[in-house]
Amino acid sequence: MKSAHCTYKSNCVLWSSLDSKVFNPVPITIGQFNLKPESAECEILRRKFITLVSSSADGEVQKDLPPPKKPTPRLCGSNYPLSILFVVVNEFCERFSLYGMKAVLTLYFTNFLHWDDDLSTAIFHAFTGLAYFTPVLGALIADSWLGKFKTIIILSIVYVIGHIVKSIGAIPTVGDQKMHVILSMFGLFLIALGTGGIKPCVAAFGGDQFEEEHTSERRKFFSFFYLSINAGSLLSTIITPMLRADVQCFDGDCYTLAFGVPAVLMVLALVVFISGSRLYKKLPPRGNILGEVCSCVGFSIANRWRHRGKKYPKREHWLDWAREKYPKGLMEEIKMVTRVLFLYLPLPMFWALFDQQGSRWTLQATRMNSNFGGFIIQPDQMQTLNAFLIVTFIPFFDMGIYPLIAKCKINLTPLRRMTVGMVLAATAFVAAAIVEVEVQRTVMPEPVANESYIQFLNLADKNVNVTLQGQDDFPITMAPFQDPDNYMKLQLSSTSQIFSFDLKYENVNTECLQNISERQAYSILLYKEGKTLLCKLLEDETLKPQKGKATVRIINAFTEDINITLGDVNFGRINKNLSSSPYAIMDRGQRYKAMVKAGTKEYALDVGLIDFGAAYTIILGQKPGDASLKSWKTEDIKANVVHIAWQIPQYVLMSAGEVMFSITGVEFSYTQAPLNMKAVLQAGWLLTVAFGNVLVLIVAKAAYVEQWAEFVLFACLLFAVCIIFSIMAYFYKYVDSEELVKKDLDKEEEIPPPNTDTFLNTVNKQTKL
Repeated sequence: MKSAHCTYKSNCVLWSSLDSKVFNPVPITIGQFNLKPESAECEILRRKFITLVSSSADGEVQKDLPPPKKPTPRLCGSNYPLSILFVVVNEFCERFSLYGMKAVLTLYFTNFLHWDDDLSTAIFHAFTGLAYFTPVLGALIADSWLGKFKTIIILSIVYVIGHIVKSIGAIPTVGDQKMHVILSMFGLFLIALGTGGIKPCVAAFGGDQFEEEHTSERRKFFSFFYLSINAGSLLSTIITPMLRADVQCFDGDCYTLAFGVPAVLMVLALVVFISGSRLYKKLPPRGNILGEVCSCVGFSIANRWRHRGKKYPKREHWLDWAREKYPKGLMEEIKMVTRVLFLYLPLPMFWALFDQQGSRWTLQATRMNSNFGGFIIQPDQMQTLNAFLIVTFIPFFDMGIYPLIAKCKINLTPLRRMTVGMVLAATAFVAAAIVEVEVQRTVMPEPVANESYIQFLNLADKNVNVTLQGQDDFPITMAPFQDPDNYMKLQLSSTSQIFSFDLKYENVNTECLQNISERQAYSILLYKEGKTLLCKLLEDETLKPQKGKATVRIINAFTEDINITLGDVNFGRINKNLSSSPYAIMDRGQRYKAMVKAGTKEYALDVGLIDFGAAYTIILGQKPGDASLKSWKTEDIKANVVHIAWQIPQYVLMSAGEVMFSITGVEFSYTQAPLNMKAVLQAGWLLTVAFGNVLVLIVAKAAYVEQWAEFVLFACLLFAVCIIFSIMAYFYKYVDSEELVKKDLDKEEEIPPPNTDTFLNTVNKQTKL
């Protein structure tokens, strides 16, 4: 029986064979096409060949088509190819590897490499930006040279090497500080190259595994794919910080283990991906597609410039000016890509808001109370809520929300879903602005130019009246050991100024002269020596402690020098006569006992709750008529009052917006891309993330407004972009890239009509043989 098959070498080859003891294939080349044997395009050519041969061979060839090709293994009898299981597991391990490493990266910079916060932040964002720019390189290699499968394997090996180098650089005994920096930077460069290079290829490669008629399954695959990303992120951001802090190695935090475990996960990801090699549908690259696209676009522009006069008739599309040299199929593919890239122009604004979860929203969390009963969370741990919500929302939307909307006869197209996602993200920032307004009510604003803050701490045994001419907040009366409610504001006429405060104690007036500088906060201690009232100036904190912690300083008003330990913090020796210790950072949200040693005596004092984000002054001394040591605590910077749970609504809105925007965007980028440009368009999608981070820097630096106003500004910008995007989406015409290729194969200009005599002669020769 005659049959026709496709083989892939450098083009699509059709040959007929005779099922007999003699097997002698006769190749007949029809056009130069990079088509895979099991591809839909080659199947079309094969059927045309069979039909043509069967109708022309005088009955010597049976008209029955050959038996169908071996079916692709399916997952549990469904329409999902078994191969996607390896792709999803690979993505889970790779995301665990990346996010686990990033979770401890900033602390590694500050604590191990001893960089300051600014340099650590700059290098961290430089690494993140590089990881989102390198997808372009990976996509071009995949679509133009190696194909997605080989590109993923090669760049994954680079990825693994980067992790290994990074882990070695975290071993304290390997070289000096300079060596650690060199190894760390080189390792991060390889990791950025690896993770960015494979990022567009893995999603597109997973989509390649589906047959074109299984569009619903492919859409759900992208949801599962995104689910694996967030599952890996969620687990890694919990586990790797625990490995760093809870496991001790080399007499300190074990960064080597914290980086080594992600390296092992990346090796596992590579092994899992290679294990499914025999099951994959591996579409070959077309060639230098970028060169073809650039040449076609350049020729079209140049040709249009040469024919710019009115005597030349207009053409429907500017790319049509390349039809004198380039095939229509290539021009149609470029049109598809340019239409989608044009839609991408407004999208970076979404990522500008989304990525602020790790910056502005985390900083907001540091000014909030994070005590959930007996459980306290760190401000930067709120980001894990996003990953948890994504894992929850993906099946909820796929199996609940979307089917319900479909039953209501609402056509929620991909672009409409993305528009709704942007609206939800903008609404999340409105919610963040409302929370910020409440948070700011508990935050003391920093003193500005020609301004300073002052408070009085009365250590005497009776009330003291304080007067200052020309200032609105005076006079005031301070009771003994009274904790002032607020600072008073002083207006200065220069950068520093001497103020004369009139103190009235037991009907005796005393002058207190102090030199006050602008942009500072001060406490003036009022105390007695004999019957005379004296004053002493102390400089206070003006900023809330970072990461929601608390700061404490000790003032010794006792008659002897003291040594004091508060929790795990040893303040050392503090001299008598109202000497003060520096502010020390304390863990917040718990009650503390102070162990005080004065001479030969030891005291245990309960100083009470050290709350979130507060700055305290603890005065140790004796109250009148009491010889024992007592403590008195004042709250210089108020504690965080707004609970961190008020951030949950904004995270819910942002996570729901991410599900509708990001997952849909990945699927849209795949389905609307030509067969040979899918990875390139995935890279274009990822570039919107990189440019979104750039927008954050631009807006944040250019807009000198309060934080709540900046949130509102970002929300308004996204609402405006959403309107623009919805208008662009209204005029967008969805295309089916597979159908486009099939139509192109039918066109005479793409596939020259074969010579019928050639087919007949081939069949006759084969039959005679």
